[in-house]
Amino acid sequence: QDELVESGGGSVQAGGSLRLSCEASERIFSGYAMGWFRLAPGKEREFVAAFSWNGVLTNYADSVKGRFTISRDNAKRTVYLQMNSLEPEDTALYFCAARFGTIQTPQEVDFWGQGTQVAVSS
Repeated sequence: QDELVESGGGSVQAGGSLRLSCEASERIFSGYAMGWFRLAPGKEREFVAAFSWNGVLTNYADSVKGRFTISRDNAKRTVYLQMNSLEPEDTALYFCAARFGTIQTPQEVDFWGQGTQVAVSS
């Protein structure tokens, strides 16, 4: 079954760190680009970070560059999002995503995780 299962998230104070995890089915992990989007209250779902399908290239939203790092563990079929120096503006529901191709917009995504909440207090 093709699926993305997320874990992690929670509540932290500004300046803190969190790590999100996304475990994928074998078919998705081996052939799809994987990444993260987020949905904040009153805003549209936005791109955060992603790997290319082969896991070689990474891409980040300008708002998270230098603070967030996407990584992967091939043995565990898992993609991570390490979030450091968190800001209240990072508060959102974070979604793991996969696409057969490059991930840049939510409309292009083929598979979504269930979402995990991140709350950053000032």
